[in-house]
Amino acid sequence: MSVLRAIESKIEGLFEGIFGRAFRTHVQPVELARKLAKEMDEHRSVSVSRVYVPNEFTLYLSAPDRAQFAAYEGSLVGELQEYLVEHARREGYALLTPPRVLLQTDDDLAMGEFGIATRVAQPEERVATPEPLPAAPPAPVAVPAPPPVPVVVPEPPAATMVYRPETPLGEDDGPPPAVAREEVTLTVGGRTVPITSSRIVVGRSRECDIRVDDGNVSRRHVELVQESPTVWVVADLGSTNGTELNGRAVSGRARLDDGDRITIGGTELVFGRALR
Repeated sequence: MSVLRAIESKIEGLFEGIFGRAFRTHVQPVELARKLAKEMDEHRSVSVSRVYVPNEFTLYLSAPDRAQFAAYEGSLVGELQEYLVEHARREGYALLTPPRVLLQTDDDLAMGEFGIATRVAQPEERVATPEPLPAAPPAPVAVPAPPPVPVVVPEPPAATMVYRPETPLGEDDGPPPAVAREEVTLTVGGRTVPITSSRIVVGRSRECDIRVDDGNVSRRHVELVQESPTVWVVADLGSTNGTELNGRAVSGRARLDDGDRITIGGTELVFGRALR
């Protein structure tokens, strides 16, 4: 039995016995482990001689799913972190720190759905505690400099991926069903652009994430922000000609749904989200 399979068995073992039947309609712990490893694979960053991967993973769970883990949440987090360590070792990935898994409750998620957000967290700098001064100053001792710590400039956090079961699990169902992955896009002038970050800026400037060649569009006109795994909003950035959502002026922030039309200057943007 491989090490990864042994860890999966330990995760499964946390929820066997009298709790086994309750989890048939909830998020499966082993599915969480496998999707965490998948997110690690999909957010690799190739350096000169190493492949760096995220070391912090935030799991967003529905309130009912989070409640099921309450009595043994610490054990589950430990097993998930161990699973990620072994996966990174097997794939030859480089980590700035041991993987860290955080659990958060998201009321917008239904039972059986969960989201994963990843990021590269820098190691915390150690602050030396001052020693009391000795009675007599000792002779100077040469201390070798510590080896340099590799510094990786983290990219903006990637958009949170939401996983939803295609069909609910029944009493006598077999293994957990396949899950669909959500894809968010913005269509500009017939060109569909996938959104892979939790925050993008649209405008006339070349520094914008999506550039619009329209004289009536401000340099930084509007931004799209993912506020939670299931909620996207649009906000005007103080543009000259304003922003409209489905024909109505945007004041502050407005929530986006699939197929919504955003008008900036003389250009129309179509927001889309779909499972694949």
